[in-house]
Formats: sequence, structure tokens, C-alpha cells
Amino acid sequence: MRHDAGSAGATAAQAAAGYAGDVSAELACAWWQAGEAVLVDVRSDAEREWVGFVPGAVPLAWKQWPGMAMNPQFDAGLQAAVPAGKKVVLLCRSGVRSIAAAKRATELGLEAYNILEGFEGDPDANAQRGHRGGWRLRGLPWRQG
Repeated sequence: MRHDAGSAGATAAQAAAGYAGDVSAELACAWWQAGEAVLVDVRSDAEREWVGFVPGAVPLAWKQWPGMAMNPQFDAGLQAAVPAGKKVVLLCRSGVRSIAAAKRATELGLEAYNILEGFEGDPDANAQRGHRGGWRLRGLPWRQG
């Protein structure tokens, strides 16, 4: 994984290949709350329902459960969600699917950023998420249920 603990709270985007860059959850949230970016949650509907979601984020699965098949509506949904001139910040569970989504968004002509650590962060020594980084652990807006 490309995540490092030093990225938490970073105030600038980190360079990336194939998309505009990687950003901390805090920077993505600041851009989103300031109206500079659209926050798109690319996790599956099931993940958002069971694990939690960010109120006001655009729910648009990159891959859909069961089977994690590509969402054939992703391109159209993304283009409809992001107005011209706005950045898009993409959120998934751990910051991996959102890289693929950011690359696709870039191919579609958008200024796209991956949110480092995702919603739940990296797994800990017990292979459990939610204890090592992520949107939720950093105290950013989210709800469950």
C-alpha cells in the first residue's frame, strides 16, 4: 500500500501517476466543505449501509456487491455529479479502489484525487480496519445506519 502515517493532515496533494494526486482525508474534507470539490464515495451500497457513510457525499459504486462487478453506470454518474471546474475527491474503504476510480475520472476529463487511507484505513495487526487511519478515525463527518 502507498499509505504512510505521515500523510495524515497533509495540506497539499501528493503527486500520482494517472490522476491529479493523493490527498489526506482532512484536505479532501476541507475542499469538499468549501465547495471546491465533489466528494464521491465509490464503495458498494452494502459497505455504505453496513459500515457507515459520509452525509452529503455522492454514493457511486466503482464495483458493486455481490461479485464486485464493475458498475456500468459509473462514468455517467460521475459526469453528472461533478460540475465543470470542480475537483472530485474519491473515497473507498482503504484508498485502493479510489485510485482506479481517480484514473478513470481523469480519463473522463476531470481533476480527480484519491483520498489516502479511505473510509476505514489500513488493517491492524489483527486484520481489523478502523484503528489505523481513515476518514472515520480522523473524526470527519460520517454516520452509520
